[in-house]
Formats: sequence, C-alpha cells, structure tokens
Amino acid sequence: MVKEEQELANRPDNTAFTQQRLPAWQPMLSAGIVIPGFVIIGLAFIGIGVALFVTSHSYPSVGGMSVTTVSHTHTHQSGLDYTGVENTEPCYRCSDPSSKNCVCTLEFSIDSLFEGPVFFYYGLTNYFQNYRKYGASRDDNQLSGDLDYFKSPGNDCAPYQYNSNNKPIVPCGAIANSMFNDTFKLYQIIRGSKKLVPFDGKGIAWWTDYNIKYRNPSVTPLKNAFNDTVKPLFWSKPAYELDPTDPANNGFINQDFLVWMRRAALPDFRKLYRRITEGDYAKGLPGWKLLP
Repeated sequence: MVKEEQELANRPDNTAFTQQRLPAWQPMLSAGIVIPGFVIIGLAFIGIGVALFVTSHSYPSVGGMSVTTVSHTHTHQSGLDYTGVENTEPCYRCSDPSSKNCVCTLEFSIDSLFEGPVFFYYGLTNYFQNYRKYGASRDDNQLSGDLDYFKSPGNDCAPYQYNSNNKPIVPCGAIANSMFNDTFKLYQIIRGSKKLVPFDGKGIAWWTDYNIKYRNPSVTPLKNAFNDTVKPLFWSKPAYELDPTDPANNGFINQDFLVWMRRAALPDFRKLYRRITEGDYAKGLPGWKLLP
C-alpha cells in the first residue's frame, strides 16, 4: 500500500507537456529530399570557400612583407617580396644561412594616402604550421609558467626537448624553435633624408593568449627562472631577452612570440607584425614617390 502511494506521489502531472502529448512534426526523410538538400548545402559551402580563397590570395604575402591599411570605405595593399632568390636582388646575401645580422633595404613608392589604421604584416608561403606533429611539438605547462616543466619539458617537444648536453630547452618544441625573427623598420624618404615611421607593437596578439594562455613564471628577475636551461637552438637570444625594456612584453608574453605561436591554418599566411598609429602617421601613410 505504501509503495502504491509513493508511485502516485512521484507520477508526473497528467498534462500534455509532462505526458509528451504536444503536437509535433517529424520530417520523413527520403532520397528525393536528402540528395537535393546536400547538393544545395554543398554548393553554398563551395561558394563560401571560393570567396575565402580569392580574398586570402588578394593580399600580397609571398615570402616577405606586406603593408595593409583598412579604412571605412576601401582597402589598400602593398607588398614586397624580399626572399632574395636571385643574386640580383638586394636581399640575396641574406638568404645564406651562415649570414648573421644581415640587413637589406627595399625601396617602394605609394601613389596615394594609405588611410589609417595601417597594419604591417609579414607573410610566408608553403610553410605548413598546420602540420599535426609540428603543432603538437610544445609544452603548454611550460608556456603557462610552471617551473617544474622548465626542468623536465614534455615528451611532445622532442627532438627540441633537450640540447646535446642534456640541458632542457625553454621554450621547447618545434613551433618555438622556428619562431620568425626578421625585424623591420620603415622610413619615409623626404628630400633625400630618412624619417622613421613609428611602429606600434602592442596588442597585436590575441587577448586570450596574452592574458590567459601564456604566462611568465612568478620569479623576479625573470632571468632567474631560466637558470640551468638553454634557449631554443635557432634563437639568437633567450626568451627573457625578447624585450628586456618592457616586462609586459617579455618572455612568454612577448607579442611577437604570441603571434608566431598562434598557428596558421593554411600553408600561405600572413601574421601581424606592427601597426602604424602614432605621430605624423596616425592618419595613415602619405603618398610618396622615389626620385630617380
């Protein structure tokens, strides 16, 4: 008797909602409906893909630098390839792997005003940052500032886990080891003299990368956190010297480092290097032509 009373107490109300008697519609799928539906959806996605492909290739990003400005009404792009394949090119000598601290100069003209804000990118082609093993070659615990993983990097970082003397590499892994390290300066030539165009390197990385995903160890000075470790093999300086003048842009929260670590989905890509938003160029890059 008690059991029956408990069952009655737990029984849902006799309503259309609780007893699932609400009117409903269930499609009756058939080949005549499914096949045209897939065809229409496929054509729509093909159109979107073609539009994205054309848009991505409309930007000059051929193994060098590109300057892009976006205004409310239109977009200007100007790109220069400084790969230096031909021996007649100004950057040919810099293509030699043994060349250290190589500097080359490229000159270009702008026909009209590049309205601000102006974005300065570097671009690479046929570089597969989306390769699975390359993408996994990192230690997220290390990059979040965990000192335990400074001494014992994760196995995913191999073969860029330890150096030949068995010292741990920080930051470890193939992505960090291959960080893009070219630097750029832009000058406006005025009556034969050079005027430096100021670059703004703040805020070029994703907010989540800078504030959440990547953290420096809570050690002061930062250099001490890297004791008994070595820099990546292809780096010219350790992580704590990426920007020693600005603690908010040094180590694992360095903006250039964060931009590189955010992997590209396609083999041809551009990455933001700097913005031009200051001084005489806050409104954009004025048009200028090189005198013969």
